[in-house]
Amino acid sequence: MRRPLKALGVRRLGRWIKRQMPTTLFGRSLLIIVLPIALMQVAVTYVFFDAHWKTVTSRLSEGLAGDIAWAVESYKEDPSAAAFAKLSKRAEDSMGLSIALHPGRSLPATKRDPPVLIEPFFAPIDRSLRHALEDRLDDPFWFDTTRYPAYVDIRVKVPGGVMRILASRDRAFATQGHIFVLWMTVATVLLTAVAILFIRNQVRAIERLANAAEAFGRGGEVVAFKPHGAREVRRAANAFLSMRSRILRQIEQRTNLLASVSHDLRTPLTRLKLALALAEPSKRTAEMKGDVAEMEHMIDEYLAFARGEGGEAAEAVRLLDLIEEVSEGAVRAGARVSVEADPELMAQVCPNALKRALANLIMNAAVHGENVAVAARARTHGGVEIVVDDDGPGIPEDRYEEAFKAFGRLDEARNQNTKGVGLGLAIARDVARGHGGDITLDRSPLGGLRAVVRLPG
Repeated sequence: MRRPLKALGVRRLGRWIKRQMPTTLFGRSLLIIVLPIALMQVAVTYVFFDAHWKTVTSRLSEGLAGDIAWAVESYKEDPSAAAFAKLSKRAEDSMGLSIALHPGRSLPATKRDPPVLIEPFFAPIDRSLRHALEDRLDDPFWFDTTRYPAYVDIRVKVPGGVMRILASRDRAFATQGHIFVLWMTVATVLLTAVAILFIRNQVRAIERLANAAEAFGRGGEVVAFKPHGAREVRRAANAFLSMRSRILRQIEQRTNLLASVSHDLRTPLTRLKLALALAEPSKRTAEMKGDVAEMEHMIDEYLAFARGEGGEAAEAVRLLDLIEEVSEGAVRAGARVSVEADPELMAQVCPNALKRALANLIMNAAVHGENVAVAARARTHGGVEIVVDDDGPGIPEDRYEEAFKAFGRLDEARNQNTKGVGLGLAIARDVARGHGGDITLDRSPLGGLRAVVRLPG
């Protein structure tokens, strides 16, 4: 039981670490560069202080303790005033020690006189000096490393009083450690700044490529986009530009072909319509007029599907006005249409393309149902969605995607008008995806089909 619990804990820890990791390329690249630098600096600093700084401080403390032991032993051998004066002068000239004798005094009772609050910082220094003095002195002693910034106060109990020695801090400790830490910190900051500049330049090139691809995917113009950055990024940008040129060329060829075919077909259709208009009215003539109208409608749908409204510029549109305008056709067809939308709700769209998409959805709902409800609302995470509900027979859930296939005809004929060619939902989804969104189908609360158009902000 313990092993599964331990494995579960490890997995949870792994998931938590993964969630804390940056999600952007800039953040991850910066982490890849800065984290090793920081770890290296910490390791170097630790090694320096543990192996070098402590060793040097220990050697300095031992040397100072030896000089103090010599002074104490020399005083014990000849405690006269003249001998002490000579000892004091020699210690100051040769060793840099200031020695004074305080007759009748005793060592301070506290470890610090007065006690200090920064003792933990100086604990390693104190331990080194204390060990050195304990090894060299047999007499009681007391010292203070914090009272004077540039000196160490050491007091030794001698016959008749206390000998006080003031030694330069440089004699007892390696005082240049903070400079090393400062240089390490400055080096880390400089390296991090350089890394940020270089990474930012590389990420900016990728961001521009992504923005250009997104703009092209929405049908917008890619203005003044030039490949730059690392060789791999420039290669990807050049591949994108080549792909864009091929796609535009293919779209242009397809549009020109369909426009040409449409124009060529309209000429005989016009002659047929004229001939039928001049013919004697009859049942056969009426049927032929219906066939001609259906052929004309089919040509219009073929051309619209091929064209895709790709050349239209996007603009800010009030969705309520656009939906009400599109719904008028369904109302004239006899359907009951209700529209619900915030009058201030706006969207950046290609108006004609979106009108055609909504017209296909609403007319499709009106043909197969009696009541149609259209609602537009803002999405929580940005963008808008337009929902079209009807009370028709609906479509089986397993055939939702099939309904979007171009020229597809379901058994229930749900994705086409009676005179259509099965392009209504295909054109609508093509328009939505051209805006960077999509269309999904679902079961409607009215009992029929629900079509949800989601558009980015």
